[in-house]
Amino acid sequence: MKKKILIPVFAVVIFLAGSGFVKSDFFEIAKQIEIFTTLFKELNMNYVDETNPAELMDTAIKNMLDDLDPYTKFLNEQDVEAYRINNAGEYSGIGATVRSYKDKLVIIEPHKDYPADKAGLKAGDEIIKIGDIAVADFDDNASELLKGANNTSVQVTFNRQGETKTTTITRAAVEVDAVPFYQMVDAKTGYIVLSKFNAKASKQTKEALNDLQGKGAEKIILDLRGNPGGLLSEAINVTNLFVDKGELIVTTKSKVKKFNQEYKTKNKPVDTEIPLVVLVDGGSASASEIVSGSLQDLDRAVVMGARSFGKGLVQRPLKLTYGTQLKVTISRYYTPSGRCIQSLDYWNRDEDGKAIRNTDFKDFTTRNGRKVQDGGGVLPDVEIAAVKANELTTALLNNNVIFDYATDYYYRNKVEDIANFKFSDSDYQSFTDFVSKSDFSFETKTEKALKDALTDREEVIFNQTIESDFEALLTDIEQSKLSALETFQREIQKKLEDEIVKRYFYREGLYAYYLKNDEAILAATELLSNDSKYRGILE
Repeated sequence: MKKKILIPVFAVVIFLAGSGFVKSDFFEIAKQIEIFTTLFKELNMNYVDETNPAELMDTAIKNMLDDLDPYTKFLNEQDVEAYRINNAGEYSGIGATVRSYKDKLVIIEPHKDYPADKAGLKAGDEIIKIGDIAVADFDDNASELLKGANNTSVQVTFNRQGETKTTTITRAAVEVDAVPFYQMVDAKTGYIVLSKFNAKASKQTKEALNDLQGKGAEKIILDLRGNPGGLLSEAINVTNLFVDKGELIVTTKSKVKKFNQEYKTKNKPVDTEIPLVVLVDGGSASASEIVSGSLQDLDRAVVMGARSFGKGLVQRPLKLTYGTQLKVTISRYYTPSGRCIQSLDYWNRDEDGKAIRNTDFKDFTTRNGRKVQDGGGVLPDVEIAAVKANELTTALLNNNVIFDYATDYYYRNKVEDIANFKFSDSDYQSFTDFVSKSDFSFETKTEKALKDALTDREEVIFNQTIESDFEALLTDIEQSKLSALETFQREIQKKLEDEIVKRYFYREGLYAYYLKNDEAILAATELLSNDSKYRGILE
């Protein structure tokens, strides 16, 4: 028998006694820990086969946290390091975004001039072996094998379009910029992409703003689309670039008193008057929503695009033993007008266990008296249809259909000049053919309801005719999903163009392409050129 790891209950009791729990909490927590400790001991000692205590505990912890919200996570030593890297914005490795599968690692995006790119790896390459280790045989996350000290080398074996290749990658320091791109859109309008809120966010945004103003920028577009958030402090500091010192930006409220705080700007701003448009979409979350929501509430910027994600929760990492941490949701945050933009209620779930989406919005007012709402993300002042997500586009992205088509497109087409790139209607028809021949499928809410009805049908009223009608309706829905590729061509084509342009010209090329082709940027530039219309929205 393997040596068992036991949790001393008396130590837990001593800990709880000094942790500020009220008497009722103290008893219930101590009781449940004692039950779990005895269960864990008896299970490991008496189960018919050999058990792995570490794996059992890991499963228990993860299942317990899954009942809370998706942001409360147990971080092992590797997770803690990844969390640190994400916030610091620098690490040593191959310089590529990688997706892990059970038997392979797929290169999603090699970053320009970093080791993976220099070694010739392309998006879509499937790494099957790292050194002498087959990815399929590696129990843990095989992407960890790609990390290592600067100037060390690793050989990888990968599949590309049915052909097996090998290459050697020499690891190097990788800088993860918060602002990967900024440029003048026209003679008076500057454009800044803020892609994440790591420790570099406010510093790099400030540098970009100063540089653009030095080049003649009298108006600014700040692009937060797809920005998943990050450090709360950096969200405050970025907002501070455009508003006065001492402004309330966000308030956090928690059951723990020390987490109830008001966060105000502390620094001298760069420019409190420059006309500002902030772009958001369904991928803008957390810190992105603090920036866009507070600038909207203070009537400091016009928000354009599509409704943001709606993450009104704040997390903090708490240190545990053996180098592990608990990243736990400690509070909700509220914008200056007093609204919480949390869109999903994780504490009340539907019959499938999914969080319920908030639909009962309350009205709040901005500093100038404009109406804004809570509960569903930040709703833009000006909505851009092409930026909105829909069920079909999301499914195509999540199932990697758009990614896979872009890979095929790259190896079938030569594009040497971004100025000449155009995704034609015939190209889109090629994509629809690709979808119809693939194993792509997704279930709509209507289909699920119909299938549930067929499963739980009442024999008294159900007969062969009704059942046939149901089956015919399901078939019609399946056909209409293919027709929806035409209905949502505009939105889907934008995602296709984004993915394809990156293959040829990297992310920098994509942003340059945006300046002349992106509907949201073009609309923002047009709005900023019309001062009376811009001011009219904020009044």
